[in-house]
Amino acid sequence: MDRRFLTVLGVSLVFALVVSSVFYQMTSRGSGPKKPEAGDMKDVVVATRPLGIGVMVKPADVKLMKVSQDSYPKGAFTKVEEVLDRPVVSNILLDEPLLEGRLAVKGSGLGLAPTIPVGMRAVTVRVNDVAGAAGFVLPGLRVDVLVTGHPPSGDSNMTTTVLQNVLVLSAGQAMQADARGSPVSVSTVTLLVTPADAETLTLANGEGRIQLILRNSSDDGVEKTPGRFVAELYGAARRPAAPAAPAKRAPAQPVVMVAAPVAVPIAPPPPPPPDQIVVIRGDKKTVEVIPRGN
Repeated sequence: MDRRFLTVLGVSLVFALVVSSVFYQMTSRGSGPKKPEAGDMKDVVVATRPLGIGVMVKPADVKLMKVSQDSYPKGAFTKVEEVLDRPVVSNILLDEPLLEGRLAVKGSGLGLAPTIPVGMRAVTVRVNDVAGAAGFVLPGLRVDVLVTGHPPSGDSNMTTTVLQNVLVLSAGQAMQADARGSPVSVSTVTLLVTPADAETLTLANGEGRIQLILRNSSDDGVEKTPGRFVAELYGAARRPAAPAAPAKRAPAQPVVMVAAPVAVPIAPPPPPPPDQIVVIRGDKKTVEVIPRGN
């Protein structure tokens, strides 16, 4: 084989290898993920186990993990001391960063207390299996509260809706549903209400029988219902409402007679003098009166 041809072939192969090597380095450097440097990493506090609502964070429940600055979650913590002894108000999963919105303020209490918003109240009512919707009243659902009792103005029992669209905080001792969402047997249900509704609910729980009615959590409408008497279940017409009792009259006050002013008659003005014409004939003088209206 010609030596000249072999020389050209060798040079071509070397040139091809150099070009392919440079091309490979350029493509791998531009498309490959950039390895974060040590200075770009940041500490974040994560959970070492699942943390449920009401759990007080302890040192064994958290640890530090390195994450890049770009993936650092907003509201996270960089020191373990910042999350210790703070109650959990929203479920936290394993290795999930602890966020400010998932924790209550330190010293706000244990268990259910940290989950109660400012200005609201948690009221617990006793229910049975039927009143508890056969165990399907779970934390996070919304219910209507019905009460059955004997009203003072009626002659039979009556059922009426006293509260609507009320949030369930806990059912029995559970403050959250289990992983499968299975119904649990409950004897008490804790509801989140306003202070005024807390008075209504407490009075209804003492005066009659409480019934909880499940509703769609996305339905926040309030319906006006007249309530139902026992007689209406058997086709009887509702009796008209009793007329309101007349208001009591105030005791009679002494009447003071005031004399009316006496009108003094005023004399009419005198009529104007009639028109006169004086007629002189020689040495005689006569006066003629001209009647009015002529």
